[in-house]
Amino acid sequence: MDGRDWDLFLLPYEQAIEELKVKFKTLRSELKVRESYAPIEFVTGRVKRISSILEKAKRLGVPMDRIDSGIEDIAGIRIMCQFVEDIQRVAGIIRQRQDLILVYEKDYVTNYKDSGYRSFHMIVEYPVQTALGFKRVLAEIQIRTLAMNFWATIEHSLNYKYKESLPPHVRERLKKAAEAASLLDGEMSSIRAEILDAQRGFEDRSNIVSKVLSDIQDLYFYTRVREAAQFQLKFNELWDREDVWGLKELSVEVQAAIMRAKKNSQS
Repeated sequence: MDGRDWDLFLLPYEQAIEELKVKFKTLRSELKVRESYAPIEFVTGRVKRISSILEKAKRLGVPMDRIDSGIEDIAGIRIMCQFVEDIQRVAGIIRQRQDLILVYEKDYVTNYKDSGYRSFHMIVEYPVQTALGFKRVLAEIQIRTLAMNFWATIEHSLNYKYKESLPPHVRERLKKAAEAASLLDGEMSSIRAEILDAQRGFEDRSNIVSKVLSDIQDLYFYTRVREAAQFQLKFNELWDREDVWGLKELSVEVQAAIMRAKKNSQS
């Protein structure tokens, strides 16, 4: 084993993980604003443990001086989606990005492993600016549904326990669990339109509530205390009745009141 400073060696990978997590989380927020729906549910990331790097290098026969090119998942990003259909949408967005280079893909969703493992992998080359200059690092982006991720997390734990040699009865039950997870994804896809409609309705309601309450606070800023209090009482009534349409009309009224208050403060 070489005598490298592992903390120093892993720094660019840690930087790549933090930057990619921020970028994909920002992408999620932007898509929600632009389209009222984001195919990304949430994003996680990790840098592989030193022991795991050494074990994989030994298993694959990667020389120590070629670890940075021979092991492609030292930096790992995981993107979770609600629906199977979202996976290709996210992969398509990643392919078009200008801030990374796609090296290759592995589609374990269509061509799932014998174990039942399903996920979509993209190996990318990502540039980071270090204190010593510019460096490109390899990173693996895994895109999967919540059901796929649940199964994969359990399988990973069991493989660690049994050192990659799962007993036949455990392997068989995992396969059945993978089939069940796939059926669940299929069921969710079949009612995708209804789910998205419900989620958009919830988002609209949440947004209008936040907007009305924020605007009422603005009226207090303009010292329109009585008017703000009246709007607050009206909001409480509409909220109790779960009258979303009434809340939208109230939002228009409060906005008009703010405009009047602004004009009076400028005159």
